[in-house]
Amino acid sequence: MGGDICVSLRPPTLAAARAALAALAAEGLRLAELRLDDLAASPAEVRALCGAPLALVATCRPGGAASGRRAELLEAALAGGAAFLDLELETPPSERAPLVALARGLGRKLIVSSHDHAGTPPAAELARRREACFEAGADVAKLACLVRAPLDNLRLLALLDDPRPVVVAGMGPLGRVSRVLAPLLGAPFTYASAAPGQETAPGQLDHRALRRLLEELGRA
Repeated sequence: MGGDICVSLRPPTLAAARAALAALAAEGLRLAELRLDDLAASPAEVRALCGAPLALVATCRPGGAASGRRAELLEAALAGGAAFLDLELETPPSERAPLVALARGLGRKLIVSSHDHAGTPPAAELARRREACFEAGADVAKLACLVRAPLDNLRLLALLDDPRPVVVAGMGPLGRVSRVLAPLLGAPFTYASAAPGQETAPGQLDHRALRRLLEELGRA
């Protein structure tokens, strides 16, 4: 039926993170993004948290409360068992290199992500960013752009015409269609929220609604 659903979580506390991961595992989810941006937890607690019974994408976006501890928290997540490390394309090589080396040494996968909160660039620029992600060492390239017009989705979805793993996400209400169609067109996974009102990016559907849509379209 296509790719998997990755439920994105941005918990503020360790208790909230544990509860959310346990709930997803109980529902049979297999993949979750653990955003460490605002998590009030020690590296040891993050390491224990990442032994969850589902595959985790560990990331810590700049600007959050925990961004000053970004490297140590990501290192702890990898050591604890996170399956993927997600780093922004703009991450300086001096910061990226030791984290990627650790991920490689532990057999983890690297997602290099590019986010454009202003709009969806022309096709040539999107392709350039996709190539830049792979040149930075990505096992999976992720491109997320604000969708300002319905046809912006087509340019994002066209990036999936590549033999390498590519994830695309249209941000904003008009971008929802890309999040539904991408896994049906070859993306390894697509992002969703844990529940309505718990979105970590504009345009996310909650995972139950998204699953229903994917199942219906997959039967068409």
